[in-house]
Amino acid sequence: MAAAIGSYGSATLLYLLKLVLVYYGASLLFVVVGLGSICWFIGLSLWPVVRLIRDEILLVFGTASGEVAFPLLIAKLEQAGCDEAVVGFVLPAGYSFNLDGTSIYMAIAVGFIAQATDTPFSWLQQLALLGVLSLTSKGGTTVAGGAFVKLAATLQSVKSLPISGLGLLFGIDRLMATATALTNIVGNTVAVFAIARWEGSFDADKYRALTGSVARRSWLGPKASARRAD
Repeated sequence: MAAAIGSYGSATLLYLLKLVLVYYGASLLFVVVGLGSICWFIGLSLWPVVRLIRDEILLVFGTASGEVAFPLLIAKLEQAGCDEAVVGFVLPAGYSFNLDGTSIYMAIAVGFIAQATDTPFSWLQQLALLGVLSLTSKGGTTVAGGAFVKLAATLQSVKSLPISGLGLLFGIDRLMATATALTNIVGNTVAVFAIARWEGSFDADKYRALTGSVARRSWLGPKASARRAD
């Protein structure tokens, strides 16, 4: 943060604050609208799902890492009625490939760097770089700073934007990493419920007992009461 202010002046703080607010707003919009729509489609409500993993969310909020909540999340989802096989496959895969928060972070960071460095960035260049980012954002660990490292490696490879612009993001990376990890963990939780309902491997009674919410009919697969035969 001191390096950013020393290089670009105290007005940088205002621009960085705007970036943080935009990122948190975009992440919240994605969770409420995007993930909320998926929950409605599979017959669940978003708020009970979020409330179910509130302890894990608080843990992630304090560490800015989704890895620390992984074991607890597995146990919680199984207790909530998701089949063990579905949880054991979807959640680990989601931690590598379903990184919603990381993708949002990298997309917003690219736009910020282009504006901050006054670099011409055409629509074609934006689409090309976003296509590359959609691949480079996958894989790796969901620890604090992981998205920043992926972004730095991508910019170093494609050379569409000056990599020096990353210095502006470094001072606020911890704040950004918190929202990234929170978005990732909520997205992966919804993904497990979606696949469980799609496969008919969801126990509505366990879900109701743990959350106090009644699962409605899912538009994605069998009814909540149906169980897949072994």
